[in-house]
Amino acid sequence: MSSENLPQSPDQEPRKPRVAVVFGGRSSEHGISVVTAGAVMRAIDREKYDVLPIGITLDGRWVLAADEPDRMAITDRKVPNVEQLTDASEASVVLSVDPANREVVYSEPGSVPKALGEVDVVFPVLHGPYGEDGTLQGLLELSGVPYVGSGVLSSAVGQDKEYMKRVFLSFGLPVGPYEVIRPREWAADPSAARKRIVDFAGEHGWPLFVKPARGGSSMGITKVNDLSGLDEAIEEAQRHDPKVLVESLLTGREIECGVLEFEDGPRASVPAEIPPVSAHDFYDFEAKYIDSAAGIVPAPLTDEQTAELQRLAVAAFDAASCEGLVRADFFLQDNGEFVINEINTMPGFTPISMYPRMWQETGVSYPELVDLLIQAALRRSTGLR
Repeated sequence: MSSENLPQSPDQEPRKPRVAVVFGGRSSEHGISVVTAGAVMRAIDREKYDVLPIGITLDGRWVLAADEPDRMAITDRKVPNVEQLTDASEASVVLSVDPANREVVYSEPGSVPKALGEVDVVFPVLHGPYGEDGTLQGLLELSGVPYVGSGVLSSAVGQDKEYMKRVFLSFGLPVGPYEVIRPREWAADPSAARKRIVDFAGEHGWPLFVKPARGGSSMGITKVNDLSGLDEAIEEAQRHDPKVLVESLLTGREIECGVLEFEDGPRASVPAEIPPVSAHDFYDFEAKYIDSAAGIVPAPLTDEQTAELQRLAVAAFDAASCEGLVRADFFLQDNGEFVINEINTMPGFTPISMYPRMWQETGVSYPELVDLLIQAALRRSTGLR
């Protein structure tokens, strides 16, 4: 983006709150983050808010991106990236870490840095490490800029599936069996780690799911039917995260529920069901984002089941000290009991994402949902709360 087209710092008061939508990032979910940002930017009420799109490239550079949501979509089964949305390859933007100064500064080599004005709230739609895991939230806390979604601790807990499960267990929430393979353990003695997984399978049965402990969008997950596929599955998971989670197969129905923070506290949406996808072995990345697997909203549950699921979803939100929003994923087992699989503190907002679909069915439209999240962030202060 050339400097001639830069947004100008507002000179007069009052002005509309400025929302910086931050997206992209260094994780393997970079492209999905761009898609999510496009949907959010399209939904923000431009009569009510100014929007400043800030992309983070795969190598971690912050750039001023084009405000063109229609270019931020999956095309020909390919996800977009931040580099496609900026035409100044050497330019960058910087957010001040001085809480008394929320200015964003744009700079190009050989040019005088230009202040773009203050940011009132950040809408971070990054998925995965270096964005959804508390790292960006820590930077925003240092900067004193309010932001949408959970804080540092709850974002980190929501990203790390091992500690997420530990927190849930400590609050008495139902969690399925799992094992953790740490990078040092696998590097030092893979045979011992392999034996531990085999013993786990002996207790809980095959198949097992091997996944990155701190990943999302179903990337890096492998369904392993026997020992022969184990090493390859661990290597695939470690391409995304050196720490690996191994989970037993939970039979039953996949049910999801959205939690949203209102002024009087968190509330749960109607649930959704993810039906079996015939073209895929499980609900993987392509089923979610490329082949547009359709969830059933609302899920066909009894009133009692719906109430229990909503109670558990809000309990998970509170257990991890979440803020803003969460999508909680469950299995409804054959015995009629729910087991929580995980929470997502920044779930996808793509046009086919389950979180906005569940709230749409609950009575909150997509633009209303985005506005509620921004308003909740503006009400909160940064720091201890």
